[in-house]
Amino acid sequence: MNKKLETIRQNVIECTKCELSKTRIKSVPGKGNFQSNVIFVGEAPGKNEDENGEPFIGIAGKKLSIALEEAGISREDVYITNIVKCRPPKNRIPNTIERSTCQEYLKKEISIIKPKIICILGNTAFNSLLGGSEIIKFRGKLVRKDDQLYFLTIHPAATIYNQELIRVLKSDIVKLFHLITELKNNKEVQIDIDYSS
Repeated sequence: MNKKLETIRQNVIECTKCELSKTRIKSVPGKGNFQSNVIFVGEAPGKNEDENGEPFIGIAGKKLSIALEEAGISREDVYITNIVKCRPPKNRIPNTIERSTCQEYLKKEISIIKPKIICILGNTAFNSLLGGSEIIKFRGKLVRKDDQLYFLTIHPAATIYNQELIRVLKSDIVKLFHLITELKNNKEVQIDIDYSS
């Protein structure tokens, strides 16, 4: 493992900067390939993640794994993390203080891995990273902001309640890795939304 990422991991495990540290069982650092071309960013850990200290290992995580497999990608090839690293009580949406307290960890993960694309999973991550909302409206789009590319898709948890969305998630993940292949081959890709000033 990358030494700098290991330091962040330890800092996350020991973190007591916000109230979530008082209610969590385990904090959940990002996990995966530090040489990945993509970082998947979700909202926050759920019950299974809180108990095990690993991101995306519950039902939503299994949905993400299935979508990756369909695109011919192994989970070991990618890096997965969240906006906040501790489970909010009763899985509520993390508040502004919790998000801003935790954002330094995510910034460091991104600066170490330097992914070609950050894949935003769901509304909370969309709002936290790009100030956006209505992920369904913008899913499947490639966004540029400050020389970083972002790809928008639904949170895998959404597919648990709406089975039709699993097709949406799968096709978005296929598109994401098609874009990554194009970028690796130094080809031009179409930017759908440009926040760069």
